[in-house]
Amino acid sequence: MAAGPVRGFRAALAGAEGMAVISEVKRRSPSKGALFPDLDPAQLARQYQAGGASCLSVLTDADWFGGSVADLQAARDAVSVPVLRKDFTVHRHDVLDARIMGADCVLLIVAALDDAELAEFHGLATGVGLDVLVEIHDEAELERALAVDATLIGVNQRDLVTFEVDTDRAVRMAPLMPEGVVRVAESGVRDATDVGVLGEAGYHAVLVGESLVKHGDPEAGVAELRAGFTG
Repeated sequence: MAAGPVRGFRAALAGAEGMAVISEVKRRSPSKGALFPDLDPAQLARQYQAGGASCLSVLTDADWFGGSVADLQAARDAVSVPVLRKDFTVHRHDVLDARIMGADCVLLIVAALDDAELAEFHGLATGVGLDVLVEIHDEAELERALAVDATLIGVNQRDLVTFEVDTDRAVRMAPLMPEGVVRVAESGVRDATDVGVLGEAGYHAVLVGESLVKHGDPEAGVAELRAGFTG
């Protein structure tokens, strides 16, 4: 079966006015447990888009996050913005599966891959039309991301082992990224104040899950985040 056309994920972030928001469809997390287990992915996606989200992130991992491919497809079908498949990409088949299921962007976590895998998966993804969000945590991982010509880099402020959030991590890493890299801050973004700090540091986008799914009014939640930095 031929995959449909992709929507430009990186382009949507780069072209946004002010801070772009990547709003996440997230039922639960390993660190916080259940967040919104009974969410309707299509309805939530429409609320996010109405609030001004530039892109969506949808968890497809079932074991840790309660997500599914069906969640991604329902969310993407409900909106016109690009969608990231948020999952653990550890095999070339995971990249191809993301394209087949309808994702516009795939996540590569540098800490989970060796150099050969990172290069192979990044090249494969771009070759089949996907954008690639390359996730890093520190300076050494940034060098590895740049070595595969990553142009969309996310700094995860949450430690993958301890789950602790270091809110200074993203600010420290931003000036180390060269021109041409679209910068995304991930995890621990709670409110407009956080967005303002990250915008001043040089980020183009924030990826936000927990605070939005627990907000009570996801549309207003996205709008509030966007108001934190107008550029």
